[in-house]
Amino acid sequence: MRKQKPVKDSFVIMTELVLPNDTNTLNNLMGGRMMHLMDIAAAIAAQKHSNRIVVTASVDNVSFREGIRLGNVVTLQAQVTRSFASSMEVHIDVWAEDIPSGTRIKSNEAFFTFVAVDQSGRPIDVPEALPETPEEIALYEGALRRRQLRLVLAGRMKPEEATELKALFAME
Repeated sequence: MRKQKPVKDSFVIMTELVLPNDTNTLNNLMGGRMMHLMDIAAAIAAQKHSNRIVVTASVDNVSFREGIRLGNVVTLQAQVTRSFASSMEVHIDVWAEDIPSGTRIKSNEAFFTFVAVDQSGRPIDVPEALPETPEEIALYEGALRRRQLRLVLAGRMKPEEATELKALFAME
């Protein structure tokens, strides 16, 4: 049996100020820069959970709901939702805050997958993720469906083998 580790132990908060070099011609944070920040925050969460070097394996759909403006403060919150043998799913929420106006909006949300590796770059086992709160449990329970969908879309799993996905579409 793998060692268990509470998912709360992987929680990361990262804060950045949007500066002119981070923006596009409309003075909004560039999407690539946002994804860079998300990858860093998520990698730190995965490292905290695994105590290992981690590499990004996949990024789920990233939607840009609201533009983040020059001068906004961006807060990223990342936490492991579930772990498998050597991989970990990490959930990231991104908030944009305009401090002078006192407004704060959720601008992005995504799931990233990381694989823990040894010094030679080979996958290595990670602790089992232990959810405790209702939100952590809900994210944990959905992680297997998201994982199967990722594997099917990547061609690494046959659709008929995705038992969790089939259960979503089963007709009685």
